[in-house]
This record gives sequence, C-alpha cells and structure tokens, in this order.
Amino acid sequence: MALFNRFKDGLKKSREKIGEQLSSTFKLHPRINEELWESLEEILISADVGSSATLKITDSLREKAKKQKISDSSEIKNLLINEIESILASPGSQILKNTKQIILVLGVNGSGKTTTIGKLASRTAKDGHKLVLAAADTFRAAAIEQLQIWADRAGADLVKHERGSDPAAVVFDSIKAAFARQADFLIADTAGRLHTQTNLMEELKKIKRVAAREAEDWDIKTLLVIDANTGQNAIAQTDMFNQAIGVDEIALTKLDGTAKGGIVIAIVNQFHIPVSYAGLGEKIEDLEVFNPKNFAKAIVGS
Repeated sequence: MALFNRFKDGLKKSREKIGEQLSSTFKLHPRINEELWESLEEILISADVGSSATLKITDSLREKAKKQKISDSSEIKNLLINEIESILASPGSQILKNTKQIILVLGVNGSGKTTTIGKLASRTAKDGHKLVLAAADTFRAAAIEQLQIWADRAGADLVKHERGSDPAAVVFDSIKAAFARQADFLIADTAGRLHTQTNLMEELKKIKRVAAREAEDWDIKTLLVIDANTGQNAIAQTDMFNQAIGVDEIALTKLDGTAKGGIVIAIVNQFHIPVSYAGLGEKIEDLEVFNPKNFAKAIVGS
C-alpha cells in the first residue's frame, strides 16, 4: 500500500488529466454507448497515450464489455486499469539485479540522466554493492563535477578524464578499473546532446563497441532516461536511441511534475521496451522500481 501511495501522490497531475475526466464522462454517459467510447478515446489521446495504444485499449474494452454484457459505464474503469497494466507488464527490470553489469545510461541533456545515475548509485550502495561510475559525458559543462558529487555520496569510485576527452576512452578505463577493484557494477554517464545529432549517435555506438570488446563475462545493459514532460517527443527520442545502439530498459523521470504520464503507455506499446524505474520526486529515494499495476491504478484513479 505504501508503494501504491507513492505512485498515487507522484502521478497526481496525470490522474487529474485522465481519472477526473473519466469520472465526468461516466456520469455524463451512465450507460455504455458510442459517445462514451469516443470520449474515452479523446481522454486517452489528450493524455499522450497515443493513437495506436488508445485504439488498442478501446477496441479491447469494447470487446470485453460486449462479451461480459456490461452496460454500466462505471464498470469500464477496472477493465481500463487491467488493460493498461497488461500493456505495461514485462518480465521486470534486469538492471542491477545481477552483478557484473556494465550499464550505459543514455538520454538527452535535461532528462535527469545524471541525477538518475546518482539515485541508482545510492540504491546500489545501500544494498552493499561496490560500484564504479564512469564520467563519459565529457562535453556538457559541469557533468563530471555533478557526477563526482553523486559518487562521493554513494561511496563509489569515479573514473574521469579531462573535459572534452574521448568518452569511449573513459568507458575503457572504467571497465579496467571495475575489474581491478572487483566492483559489482559499472554505471556510465554518456553524452546527451540532441538525439538528432549524428555525431552523438556515432559516439554512443563507439562506446558500446568498446564496452562489448572489453566486457569479458560482464553483461552490457542500456538504460534510456526520458523526461515525462516531453510528451510525444519521448517517442522520437526512444526511436533514435533504440535504432542507434538498442535500448534495454527505460527510466521515466519527473512523472510527479507532468500531466503527460500516459506517454509511458505509448512508449511501451510501440517499442516493447520495459520501463524499469519511475522518478516521482526530487529526493534521492524518489526513484521507484516501476510497478505496472500501481501505475495503472494511480493514473486512472481507483
């Protein structure tokens, strides 16, 4: 219940966008009719659920309502929660679940990428694991200094070069350091200039090639950090990063400050990439393991 309340509080703005409009629609159309379905589609699309996921959801709800002979519109709410949960359901995050992982953290500047790394480092340190951080975002002003602060807080080792140096070289040295220091995990911050820039994507490909070459028996995971406030632009970001080097999992940040939480559904529906972490606040403990059921209930209102 405590974890659900965290999602409920964090998704307040998104719930106002979806849940409260749903309640008004059910009152306006107490019996299921075509106008109800049209209103439901409009609500979901306006909350950035996207047209494809919206049609998938409403088509399934229509079929289930007919099959179960449901005529009372208020009964649609629980079906909707189950439908959203079904889309978001995944085997669960594999990142940080097993030791000997190299985690390449991707994301555009301003997405909360470095802060997310800091929160993951804190979580990992509390679990008693030894961690190395790689400051491979060598271009953004203060990125290295910011990561140093997080490393100090988590008691993690930081491998860094001079600003402007080759990011792949930083990752290379970080892997060697992780092996030498018998670390459990290596988390690498990568450059986050605009995802449309070809040079950035080539740089990320080089980083992954170096990591793959040097990893030995370690697994390589990619975690894409997305700011939920970007709405439909998050789709373009996911597509570009996924095409460039492949995205294993997603961390969605700043969910507490947006009414566009429905973008989670759109992303997973289109790319089938699991969302593993949700940022629900500014504090270091405000990065939660993503829970599809809690998310669905919190965004729809239960």
